[in-house]
Amino acid sequence: MVSRWAGSIALVALLSGCGGGGGGDTSGGTTASTSSASVAGCSLRDRQNWVASQVREWYLFPDTLPASLDPSPYSTVSAYLDALTATARAQGKDRYFTYLTSIAQENAYNASGATAGFGLRFSLDTSQGARLYVTEAFEGAPGLAAGIDRGAEILAIGTSSGNLTSVTNLYAQGGTALNDALGPSTAGTVRYLQVRDASGTRTVAVTKADFNLPAISPRYGAQVITDGGQQYGYLNLRTFIPAADQSLRDAFAQFRAAGITNVVIDFRYNGGGALATAELIGDLLGANRQTSEVFDYVSFRPEKASNNTTRYFNPQPQSIAPTRLAFIGTSGTASASELVINAMIPYLHANVGLIGGNTYGKPVGQIGLDLTQCDDRLRVIALAIQNANRQGGYYTGLVGTVEASCRAGDDIRYPMGDPREASTRAALDFLQGKSCTPITASASTGVTAQAAGGREPIVQDLQTLSPAQRDVPGLY
Repeated sequence: MVSRWAGSIALVALLSGCGGGGGGDTSGGTTASTSSASVAGCSLRDRQNWVASQVREWYLFPDTLPASLDPSPYSTVSAYLDALTATARAQGKDRYFTYLTSIAQENAYNASGATAGFGLRFSLDTSQGARLYVTEAFEGAPGLAAGIDRGAEILAIGTSSGNLTSVTNLYAQGGTALNDALGPSTAGTVRYLQVRDASGTRTVAVTKADFNLPAISPRYGAQVITDGGQQYGYLNLRTFIPAADQSLRDAFAQFRAAGITNVVIDFRYNGGGALATAELIGDLLGANRQTSEVFDYVSFRPEKASNNTTRYFNPQPQSIAPTRLAFIGTSGTASASELVINAMIPYLHANVGLIGGNTYGKPVGQIGLDLTQCDDRLRVIALAIQNANRQGGYYTGLVGTVEASCRAGDDIRYPMGDPREASTRAALDFLQGKSCTPITASASTGVTAQAAGGREPIVQDLQTLSPAQRDVPGLY
């Protein structure tokens, strides 16, 4: 999602993900001029006026904006911003993708994955009451250090071992009760978690801490899988941040050295991130692509068309020439993840398979605009993305765009990248040319623990999401 744009103004492009908006950037946004009266200070009204002026100048859907909107009734900048974009949201074009965040926090996250929390990704299964599962644990974070990993179930949460409240009761309270019980994303927050996994049931005290989220897991994120006597590449990218770039190069160098042309790319939880990182993946998949061949088109609204760009493939020393690609996706797969999948369709057609469930549906991207003295970065939807065939507009997910798909579940009893795990197995079967059940537009990927179930996110206050949580759905 991050790219510098040539034109009358330098912008930071963002395609960021679901769950309330966006992801990261590495170099900051456009610094707003402080000479204008509307941004002379950091009072609520100053900031609201500044946000309104930027939205009116850059928003991709200007016809949806109210002719005028008095900021007086709104107690926060974010509430006013949500009111400005309400019509586009009702039309399914801007599902809280336009938002306000912290310059400092976002820059730290994009530079190294810096964030604070347990380092656990949660998924809520409501098919049998309410059951909270850990779908992923991040290396170097407190949760994994406490022995909590993928497949564990969280039974109860408390601020001490003596006041544990069951997940079932928290869910029954409705609203953000479950989210609130897990505490704020600040280092030093302590929660007691009653955990059930293969080792039994226990209560563990976990203290949230600052950590750097590895964009590619050092445990399973990049590997060569041998299955049925053949070798396949497997890549699991958690988020599109510039800090991932070298790890991506290293992974593809490993695939290239092994002569691999069939690859599983696992985006099942990837909510998006930097456009530049998505374009790098395209380059790494483009050993046999010409520099005259289009990866993507980026288009602004007509009066901002001087900022439009066409990105061509730029093969790298680590690039491979894929013959078949299996992309694992879910409803949590958004933005930059969807861009990579869509961009490969014109070249590989039905040899590109979407495995798992339908994706989120975000064919648009943000730019970053900074009000430096207030630590405000406005991420505003300003651009649309299309592939070489001018295919875009997939607001209901990619299932209607891909030429091949295979439905599969998300089996958290096994690590991602394990051939026994349902989506990984289905991806390998697709690469081997085996038949499967196609994904329908309404299909979502169920989480399988002891039994199959439907998944939904924990209800959160979108205004309190950290930059990492916007790009890494379910992160706490």
